[in-house]
Amino acid sequence: MVESESTGKSLIIVPARLRSKRFPRKLLHEIHGKPLILWTASRLASVTPGLPFYFAVEDEELEDVLLDAGYNVFRTQGDHLTGTDRIAEANVTLQAEYVLNVQADEPLVTADQLILLDGLIRGGADMATLAFPLISEADFMNPNCVKVVLDHKGHALYFSRAPIPFPRGVASPISKEWFLQNACFHHMGVYAYRQSFLKEFSNLNPGSIERVESLEQLRALEHGFQISVGISNQPTVGLDTPEDARRLEELLA
Repeated sequence: MVESESTGKSLIIVPARLRSKRFPRKLLHEIHGKPLILWTASRLASVTPGLPFYFAVEDEELEDVLLDAGYNVFRTQGDHLTGTDRIAEANVTLQAEYVLNVQADEPLVTADQLILLDGLIRGGADMATLAFPLISEADFMNPNCVKVVLDHKGHALYFSRAPIPFPRGVASPISKEWFLQNACFHHMGVYAYRQSFLKEFSNLNPGSIERVESLEQLRALEHGFQISVGISNQPTVGLDTPEDARRLEELLA
């Protein structure tokens, strides 16, 4: 049974489901004999800076795998549109004032990143996330690599699967120097929220741009919320395709 957390504290909730258009059942894909979701779980157990963590899962298979490994699991409804909606349901019970969202396919998250994210959300933002400098043209053009551009205060202006800012008049190959001069960032699949924002977010209708890009953070921007973005110097590898799985196998070897 999952017990309520006291308010004023931060905790981590990992949303997870097996449905995936680009890589079906990827969270149970085995890397070196262990399901991906357990790589993420063991990583959190080793790097979490004193924060409890839970998994908010839609599927019985994921629940069984995680419970058998000894992790805290919250079973959610199956009709949520996004991971943030799933987390909002779980936090109705957990009642944490600050919630960190680590994606279940991010097994390389670091303690420094979690500390940075927790600090951002405690600094007054409704929502926070992380990014790292993007210097690869292949990633820049890859729709599975989400890009973010910022204002001068470090708040998100826009997230997109398309290359932003668009390099008008720049011939391929695009140089590393161009990326650094134009502040292009690779968005990471981690977020943080205030409890009050989570409650409101789950009652908002999905925005038109959110539906087009299939990026849940755009719902917050479309409804006028501010998203603080911390810049990490530790790149990560999310798992969106079977090709990503092969890259991850090398890194986790």
